[in-house]
Amino acid sequence: QVQLVESGGGLVQAGGSLRLSCAASGRTFSSMGWFRQAPVKEREFVAAIKWSATYYADSVKGRFTISRDNARNTVYLQMNSLKPEDTAVYYCNALQISDYHKPLFDSWGQGTQVTVSS
Repeated sequence: QVQLVESGGGLVQAGGSLRLSCAASGRTFSSMGWFRQAPVKEREFVAAIKWSATYYADSVKGRFTISRDNARNTVYLQMNSLKPEDTAVYYCNALQISDYHKPLFDSWGQGTQVTVSS
């Protein structure tokens, strides 16, 4: 059974940084991604890593960096220059092979809350 556990969220001032972690157990996936959901908004794609290639939503490009530690089966999201509009619950998921913007699993973990104050 696959389990994905997110951590690392918190409260930070605008311009600050946070590093999120997603620990996977059960199996390893070639493509992993981060998504976020702000209050009263749809969940949206944030970043993906497919083997060593990385992809980002336009809204976070240049500020966020996704990376992975295969030995730990963990994916990270380094978030710099945070803005109040980055406030959301952040989730990780494996990604569909055909479309790295889409999650592989319908179920989600508990996520980790990121709150950016102005």
